[in-house]
Amino acid sequence: MADILVTSESGALIIDGKAASAAVLDEVAKGAAELITSGIRPGLAVVLVGEDPASQVYVKSKGKAAETCGFHSVQHTLPVETSQADLIALVQKLNADPAIHGILVQLPLPKHIDSQLVLETIAPAKDVDGFHPVNAGLLAIGDRKRALVPCTPAGSLILLQKAMEALGRPIAGCDAVVVGRSNIVGKPMAQLLLAESATVTIAHSRTQDLASVVKRADIVVAAVGIPEMIKGDWIKPGAVVIDVGINRVAGEGLNAKGEPKTKLVGDVDFAGAEKHAAAITPVPGGVGPMTICMLMSNTLTAARRSKG
Repeated sequence: MADILVTSESGALIIDGKAASAAVLDEVAKGAAELITSGIRPGLAVVLVGEDPASQVYVKSKGKAAETCGFHSVQHTLPVETSQADLIALVQKLNADPAIHGILVQLPLPKHIDSQLVLETIAPAKDVDGFHPVNAGLLAIGDRKRALVPCTPAGSLILLQKAMEALGRPIAGCDAVVVGRSNIVGKPMAQLLLAESATVTIAHSRTQDLASVVKRADIVVAAVGIPEMIKGDWIKPGAVVIDVGINRVAGEGLNAKGEPKTKLVGDVDFAGAEKHAAAITPVPGGVGPMTICMLMSNTLTAARRSKG
């Protein structure tokens, strides 16, 4: 993988998620080309219900990445009033389609649709988001050979591994704190760290004296969804910080339209944490780019498994 670490003025290693993502996509494209020569073209179907602007941007990016990797890419855009039964029927149709190896239903779904029921309808072998209870269970028992791992935690682990390798430290034996307990990031991230033989604590916004819990960690993964909640002086000197948070907050001044500017920040106070951390991911440009590339990686894995 290309060099993804840049030393900042403070001496911390800044972990470049864009460079890491590009390297992963390059490997996926090579793997897809090899699979295509054997008669199987990886296929990804993305389902979008409604016209949520952010979801539309995400879906477009996923489709572009799939085409870059040489995949068969299909997008189903459904009106916001689509019934739950019709959406489930589409998912079942995609389950039965041999040309489709990965199915992604873009969240959030309209309020009249039971998101969990829809996600559980996706065949576990095609669940490239890794959200199906079967994949969650396989990850929990440490069976990554059969599981499809949620994309953001999987990408976060790659960035962590590269940083630890550069620092000459093993993950095994480290004290790791994951701040956040979601099924999408926090819990699967903890399982991945356990599999790497770290000692793992899952903390969250209601953890008593969260600062002292974070201060003891060699590895901090922030995925709590609260802007800059984790302060710089909470970070143990020499710790590695993976900031999964992406929060839009007020910026300074006005934009060209005369509207108040906004900016993206993570769950960690980057400016403060950088002074203490040995390595840290920025926001934006850190974990974010890894999510889509790991979706492509999962789709390639699903296609390979379909061949046996």
